[in-house]
Order: sequence, then C-alpha cells, then structure tokens
Amino acid sequence: MQHGTRGSTMTSRERILAAINHQTVDRVPTDIWATSEVWDQLTRRYGSEAYARKELHIDGIMDVRPSYIGPAFRTECPVGAGQDFRVLYGIWGAGLRWVSNDTGRYLEQTNFPLAHIETVDDLAKVRWPDADWFDYPGMRAELERLHPDQVVMSGYMAPVYIHNLLRGMEMSLMDPLAEPELTHLLLEKVCNFLFDYHSRIFETCEGLIDISQVTDDLGSQSGPMFSMELYQEFYAPHHRRFMKLCRDFGIKVFHHDDGSMRAFLPDLIESGIDILNPVQWTCPGMELDGLKHKFGHKICFHGGVENQRILPFGTPSDVRAEVRHCIDSLGKDKTGYILAPCHNIQSVTPLENIIAMYDEAWNYGRS
Repeated sequence: MQHGTRGSTMTSRERILAAINHQTVDRVPTDIWATSEVWDQLTRRYGSEAYARKELHIDGIMDVRPSYIGPAFRTECPVGAGQDFRVLYGIWGAGLRWVSNDTGRYLEQTNFPLAHIETVDDLAKVRWPDADWFDYPGMRAELERLHPDQVVMSGYMAPVYIHNLLRGMEMSLMDPLAEPELTHLLLEKVCNFLFDYHSRIFETCEGLIDISQVTDDLGSQSGPMFSMELYQEFYAPHHRRFMKLCRDFGIKVFHHDDGSMRAFLPDLIESGIDILNPVQWTCPGMELDGLKHKFGHKICFHGGVENQRILPFGTPSDVRAEVRHCIDSLGKDKTGYILAPCHNIQSVTPLENIIAMYDEAWNYGRS
C-alpha cells in the first residue's frame, strides 16, 4: 500500500466491518491481543488502557459476555484469573493455577474433570452446565451503554477445546478412535449447552453483536492435529451448526485456529467462517501470499504479525518490516485484513517493538 493523507475518513467500527465485508478501507484496521504484563507496560507508558489504544491508533474489537449468576463453582479458579477464564473453566469443573517463569505468569489447568469417565452410562451422572446460569438482560443493558464506535464480539463455541479441557489433550485425541460412541455423546452434551447458551445471548442481544467465535485449534506447528476424516465425523457437524446459528442472527463468524491448519480451510469457508485468525505464516501451508490469493476473496484475515521470533526478539526495524510484509500480502487489495499480533503479545516483548508495530501500521497501512 502507498502512503496517503494522514486524515482518517472512517470510524474504527466502519473500518473493521468494511475490511470483513471486503470493502475498501481508508487504512488497514488494527487490533491487539496481549498478556496482562504487556497491558501493565502500556498502562505505565500511556496512563490508561484507553489512552494507549488511542495513541497507538488501535481500532480494536470489544468482547462482551453475560455475567455468571449460577451456583458456586465446584472447582474454584484463582483470584485475578479474569472473569472469562474463571467462568469458562469453572462451569465445567476445571481448575486453574498461576505458574511463573522467566517469561511471565500464566494460568495452567490443574485437573481434567471427565478424565475418569469410561462408559456412556457414566456421562449420565455428570452435572452439565445450564444456560440459565447467565444474566442475558444485564448483558444487553451493558451493550446498549457502549460507545457506538465499537465492533462487538460475543461468544466462544469450541468443541475441540472443551473436549481437551474435560478429558486432557492425550485422552481427547485418542477418544474418537478408542471410544467413538462415548465421544459422540460427550460432544453432543457439550455442544447442546453451547448452542443453548449462545442462542440466549443472540436472542436477547439481537442487533447489538457483530461477531462471534466458532473456533478451535485444528493445526499444530507442523501440520493438522488429526485427520480430515476424524474432523468431519466428530467436530465439523457441530461447527456447522454453530455457524448457522450465527448466520441466522446476521453475526459474522470469527475462527481462531493456530498452526498449520490450511487442510481444513476450504471446509471451514464452505461451512461459513468470515474471519481467520491468527494466520501463523511460519507454519507449513500458511504462507501469506498463497492464502490471500486462494482465499482472500472469501474471508478476512486477522493477525499475521509474527509473534514467536520477530515481535518479541527482533529490532523495531524488523517489526516495521514485518508489518509491511503482512500489509503487502494480506492487505494488497486494500481490504480483507485486520492487522494484529499472531496471538497474544508476550511479556518479553520490548515496548518499543509494540509501538513500532502500530506506528508502522498507522503510517504504511493507508490507501
């Protein structure tokens, strides 16, 4: 993209929605995902999160969910975990603990609530979450108070992830092959709750939600996590059901999928995703130019800025070059791209690199 005038003609909301809808934007829109340590750095530098977003010209996407009003969690999550973490893990009976190392402080799961389940009959004894446990009218009231320049995302429908959370990674990967009947029923129970919960959100807040996540990590650093055949039998029907629910309410589908997941992309696009995140281009099959050429007319890309080497360990010049690389590849037609880090900015990332990323996006990403 060539540099243009410094004035902006679109609001952040207009800019992001235009990119998603493949309409020309006045500049490449931006978003941010970051750890709490990074937000601490930004707040110390700029005085507040809101002012940091303003000074860095971050358009952003607001994530809003209903408050939890259900019974006390059987497995408590630590103070400071964040309401979304506490609720997501708590309603399934999972726990979290803080783990610290030389890169920062992270939440680690402490138990797998259904790892002991062996038969279909055992599933009948499980206390499953209930959609009545959430305050949907309160969420609508919160959304009505938001600034009209906010793009709103709400919802997280991820059957693979919840399967991992309930059974543990190793067992959940073996389940479809070793226990297919048990796996189908477990996923049915999980996804029926997710469908009811999100239906209540969308019905109560109709017209106020722009985006929802139908998401899962199907790829690893080197290739797919499992075969296409396994995906089609066990998980794809639930993804399609969730995507249709979003479509029925006029809500765009955001799909977060780390790693080398290109093999699944044609099916996901046909099923209804609108936005692909995080576009981890260092993984096989995820080259930016190839993805844009093959799929750029069908989906919007979100992310892209390399977050394992360049952003944390490169120089500000390296970061600026990476921003130009992403814009020249994913934003070459002046739409269909929201620039953001490829997953959360990590705590070891120098502040000057973060500033360089958004400054380069602001200056280079103009039509």
